[in-house]
Amino acid sequence: MPRPELLADLNHHHLRAFWFVAREGSITRASEVLGVTPSTLSAQVSALEESLGTSLFRRHGNRLEITRRGQLVQRYAAEIFTLSERLVQVVTGRDGDAGAERTRLAVGIVDTMPLLSAHTLLGPALALPPDEVRLILRVGTLATLLGGLGSRTLDLILTDTPVPPTAPVRVETHPLATSPVVLFAAPELARRLGRSFPASLDGAPFLLHTENTSLRAGLDGWFTRNGIRPFVAAEVEDVALLQLLGQDGRGVFAAPALAEEGIVRQYGVEGLGPAEGVTESFHGVVLSRAHANRAVKAVLRGRAR
Repeated sequence: MPRPELLADLNHHHLRAFWFVAREGSITRASEVLGVTPSTLSAQVSALEESLGTSLFRRHGNRLEITRRGQLVQRYAAEIFTLSERLVQVVTGRDGDAGAERTRLAVGIVDTMPLLSAHTLLGPALALPPDEVRLILRVGTLATLLGGLGSRTLDLILTDTPVPPTAPVRVETHPLATSPVVLFAAPELARRLGRSFPASLDGAPFLLHTENTSLRAGLDGWFTRNGIRPFVAAEVEDVALLQLLGQDGRGVFAAPALAEEGIVRQYGVEGLGPAEGVTESFHGVVLSRAHANRAVKAVLRGRAR
């Protein structure tokens, strides 16, 4: 059972240590973020578990998994630290106007999703006055971001990956956009391959997403249907790095037409043409029955309000 004398004086340093470990999913990564040794962090988490009289994590092989009680503590910890931050801002006057409330929009972006596509989807919220919206953006795996949604450190997740039915939190998924997929290449490569597209792509160098992505599965099917045998110059997990390699002329890459204008402008590449029949779907994920603020509603509705 919890010890009443300790619960009356909850150690916020230990709670903060736990919260960072839960957020990062690893004592090692959390220790790097906080600048303390893993042993110190582990001791602080253990002290919190002792004071609360419950286990907050369990070992699953080499991975650290948060328990149900740990998820509950994580949610309360997020609220405590958010309120603490707000208190300091109001008292010190760092928020500009102590009486003014800015809408928080904390968005998690799944790491397989092109950031330029995410930027486009966030357009309705970005159209709101910046002095009224405080924007927080994080990029990570879907599993990690779902943890942030469950702990209420995130308000919304943007994803091109369906949320599995076994997700640890109950969520609502809102379709935001379905976009055709376009192939891009640096100008010199584009001129060489553009004459008889798509037949000219047979044997051409390609920069492909890794096999765990829906876009890669769609492209593999398109290659088969069109008799294209790509020369795989690289398989890249990070989408931004993949596009930078495309900018260097190392190969053809695919991206949603939703972001075509931004990709051409930012990377100086050219569109070769569409991968007919291949699409990317994007979704906004929120907690079930959670109250969505106006910035979240703007994104889900596709327009600023």
